Amino acid sequence: MNQETQKTGRWTTIRQQLVTLEKPALLALVKDLYQAAPGNRDFLHARYSPQEGGAEGLEAYRRKIVEQFFPARGFGKLKLAEARKAIRDYRKATGQLAGTMELMMTYVENGARFTEEYGDIDERFYDSVESVLDELAALLLGEAWKLYPEFEHRLARVKNMTADMGWGFGDHVTEVVSELEEKFAGSA
Repeated sequence: MNQETQKTGRWTTIRQQLVTLEKPALLALVKDLYQAAPGNRDFLHARYSPQEGGAEGLEAYRRKIVEQFFPARGFGKLKLAEARKAIRDYRKATGQLAGTMELMMTYVENGARFTEEYGDIDERFYDSVESVLDELAALLLGEAWKLYPEFEHRLARVKNMTADMGWGFGDHVTEVVSELEEKFAGSA
């Protein structure tokens, strides 16, 4: 049995139990899951936040990203996979493209700021930040083109901040942001 079949089989078993539950029992189960883990709470806040656009949920995921670069105490751990996971988890929880892009921009800004404050990092670090910037740019050049004005000034600020950074990082940021500026010249 492959892993996908095992996962489906497990879900099928759980689903069979869940469909038999009355509403109060389902609510109690969701409450238990909410209390069991911070990730569950963040997911539920993002999905069901009463605020416009899920701002409360978005902020929890933003904090997860910023924490990897600039924690409240000490130096950034740079667990970039955790920061990128926050972006994926938010998108999975909400399906909101604008919020997902906001988190991508947060990741790129903090990556640039981290380099500005602490000097050159390493290739893995820059590849990760560049990859998120590329994903953001692809969305702006595609389905999310209407959102470009919301990111225009922040992208320009990152471009200026990284202009003299090494490892080809500054060059890559300049190239990507310049392409966006050319594409949207006069339309923002």
